Order: sequence, then structure tokens, then C-alpha cells
Amino acid sequence: MSVMKNYTLWPFWIDTHVTPPMIKKGDGFVYDGSGKKIKYYNDVPDILEKLKSEGYSLGIASRTEWPEGAKQLLKLLDWEKYFEFPEIYPGRKTTHFKRFQEKTNYKYQHMLFFDDEERNIRDVRQLGVTSILVPNGISHHMLKEGLNQFARNNQ
Repeated sequence: MSVMKNYTLWPFWIDTHVTPPMIKKGDGFVYDGSGKKIKYYNDVPDILEKLKSEGYSLGIASRTEWPEGAKQLLKLLDWEKYFEFPEIYPGRKTTHFKRFQEKTNYKYQHMLFFDDEERNIRDVRQLGVTSILVPNGISHHMLKEGLNQFARNNQ
């Protein structure tokens, strides 16, 4: 059996698919140490801008083994400005969400989560968070589906 592994914001794991150091070149793109261009899902910049402009508070929950690399990439892409609540470190997503709750005072049912791994969706859903599996990364379609599910869960 073959399992296709996909990701949420970009199509790779920062800690296994990116060679340090990462740099932003004059063409505006970010490259890793091997010269490979860092790519992300097409809809991500627009989605982040839309959510921020509409007043959503955004957090990022990453359980990477290379937190410094993930934070550096967010900075190089100029995306750190979107995430008020970065939780980037190894560990369970439930730990990330407990910290979100402590920092924001939002109840779990007032949170919406997108992730590419079924186990993370299952764990966070048990907390009461609306959790949406994005098997091919976040997209406008998946965002709309998530917002609709969140609205249904909070009627």
C-alpha cells in the first residue's frame, strides 16, 4: 500500500526536505542551501491576507524538529506578521492548542484548525476544536469548507 503524504502550507517538511541555510534572493523567492526554490501552496498568501484583514486571530501549530527553520521560513516569506500565536516546537498538537487557549482565552469550540495529518485532526477535534483535514494543503475551497463547518458547529 502506498500512502501519499501532503502538507498544510507548503509541500514539504521543513526538518527533512529543506537544506539550510535558507536565503531570500533578489528575485523575491526563498531558496534552501542546495539552491532549491522553496514553494508553498498557491492560495496561502491570499488566504493569510484575507483572514487577517477580516479580523481573524491566527495561530500556527507546528511540531517540527527544526523550529528555528520554520520560524526563519515564515520570516523570509514575510508571513510571521499573520500569526499572532506561533506554537512551533516538537510535541503533540493538543499541547499547542492548550497554549493557544491559555494565551487567547478562546474556548476550544471557538477555534478552527486545518492540518494535513488525520491523527492531529482526531486529537484536536477531541478537545472540541473544529478540525479540517487538508489532504492537499490549504486552499480557498478548503478554507470555505472549514468556515462553513465552524459555523455549523457554533450555531
